[in-house]
Amino acid sequence: MKRDTILNAIERVSGAMRSMKNEGVDEIYPIGLIDIDLWEWPQGVGLYGMYQYYEETKDAGTLQFLTDWFDARIREGLPEKNVNTCSPLLTLISLCELTGREEYIRVCDVWSRWIMDRENGLIRTGDNAFQHMITGDPNDGQILIDTLFMTVLFLTKAGVYFKRPDYIEEAKKQFLIHIKYLYDRHSGLFFHGWDFNGRHNYGAVRWGRGNGWYTCGIVDFLDMTELEDGIKQYLLDTMHSQVHALAALQANDGMWHTVLDDPSSYAETSCTAAFGYGILKAVRKGYLPQKYLPAGRKALQAVLDRIDANGIVREVSYGTPVGNDARFYKEIPISPMTYGQALTLLILMEGLRHANSSS
Repeated sequence: MKRDTILNAIERVSGAMRSMKNEGVDEIYPIGLIDIDLWEWPQGVGLYGMYQYYEETKDAGTLQFLTDWFDARIREGLPEKNVNTCSPLLTLISLCELTGREEYIRVCDVWSRWIMDRENGLIRTGDNAFQHMITGDPNDGQILIDTLFMTVLFLTKAGVYFKRPDYIEEAKKQFLIHIKYLYDRHSGLFFHGWDFNGRHNYGAVRWGRGNGWYTCGIVDFLDMTELEDGIKQYLLDTMHSQVHALAALQANDGMWHTVLDDPSSYAETSCTAAFGYGILKAVRKGYLPQKYLPAGRKALQAVLDRIDANGIVREVSYGTPVGNDARFYKEIPISPMTYGQALTLLILMEGLRHANSSS
């Protein structure tokens, strides 16, 4: 993969994300998931991708965009606290480290304390797992694999920044609990959700992007804090089993399907980008053997093929609650999304690191 090709794609994708607007999608959630100027989980993932871009390039315009975005949202007033609205904080805590801005530190401190508050904070369900409460819906008894990326990564970084080892211990526990209830030992993949009330995995669907939150999230979690060797190896062994299963399900063109083990479901770019990023980074850092490098490279090419001339990443599925059958996931509409842009940025930057190391 040529370095110039990747750099050009990075510039177009990051530029398009800065101006993402809803262009006619009838959104069903209280806070829109497409418009970049809203505080929700897709925008949070988008900001995280942009911050990774800034870290890699030190582009001053990107840093200015990020600080302007947070300043504007804080002036407007932040939304209700829940699992998904914690997502933008993963970038804000990095800006705390970078800028030392007191207002950023205050927000991250208040929200991280809320996560840890057993009485008045983030709702806990069975095994004291973080309940996947979202804007306007507590989702009683529900845990989703998404929570690890949306909330637990921020809690980890907050634990390091505020020197709160109890935050980090909680983050470790949440990873282990979510694996306990969501990992499918038969396939090596993850189910989307678990219901503690009915004691079931809903439709027991092995959904693409949900699995992607683990693949890309775990390699970043390991960058954030030191882990005991036993826990680290357990998390990586789980990833290895997942990637082994994923490699067998990757289509010839490098894509994965939105229902991973259902080839009649549509190919989906955000999960492909998440898998490719996790695989490429894990191989580079020695977490996965070299034999998985071709799968990561095929994913990179597949994602590049789905970036249009304006930098918009195509074939991305809209926000997806947990469903009771595969058909539910197959009917989720396709739309440009900030997290599609962000996950694409992540795989592009990992591709750039591989290109730099081989040149």
